[in-house]
Amino acid sequence: MALIEYNQTLKSNFYLLKISGKYKAKIGQFFMIRKDSQFMFLNRPMSVYDLENDGIIFLYKKIGKGTAILANCKSGDEINIYGPYGNGFPMVVKGDIALVGGGTGIAPLFYALKQLKKHHKEYRIHTFLGLQEKNNFESSFDFYSDYLKVTYGQFITDYIPYEKYNTIFSCGPELMMKKIEKQARKLNIEHYVSLEKRMACGVGACLVCTCQTKNGNKQVCKDGPVFRGKDVFL
Repeated sequence: MALIEYNQTLKSNFYLLKISGKYKAKIGQFFMIRKDSQFMFLNRPMSVYDLENDGIIFLYKKIGKGTAILANCKSGDEINIYGPYGNGFPMVVKGDIALVGGGTGIAPLFYALKQLKKHHKEYRIHTFLGLQEKNNFESSFDFYSDYLKVTYGQFITDYIPYEKYNTIFSCGPELMMKKIEKQARKLNIEHYVSLEKRMACGVGACLVCTCQTKNGNKQVCKDGPVFRGKDVFL
């Protein structure tokens, strides 16, 4: 059990949730979170948005009953948090990098951006974000990115100069990642996708988050959430 430091309301039903404590995680990993309630039986998976010395931050969107309960949490409330889980994005990359996020898929990219910038100062890192409308967190990406492009109500995939990059990390709607993978194959770009699936356990036991890959069925929570784009059927 941990304490909520803040649960900041943003625009378009997005929230920034900070939970106090000491945490470790690799880029692209996630935690399972649950507020004790008779209406919230299962944990909710949340990608790491940022890590600070005194806590961990998650970016989430109020969509269903579970996230609605989380949205009502206040500073000082107790919350259950477990993790980290899963296999994240690789830290060992070569060449310039593009990070592409759409909607709630933006969540794991900020921490990835900060860590990549810290360890790969010799490479350029460009960020592409697709949102329905302006929000409060885009400027945070601008501070760490060598270039930032944000679209509102448009397809962010139409604005990516794919030929400039050796590696692409993406997370968001499957159609978005499918378009990126098509270009990545044409140009021989290393493309890693972070899949968003419903899950209950976080350790591969419940099989709720099964996805199809070239190597058979895999669990997003245990084998992912990050896969090579060329290995999964989007």
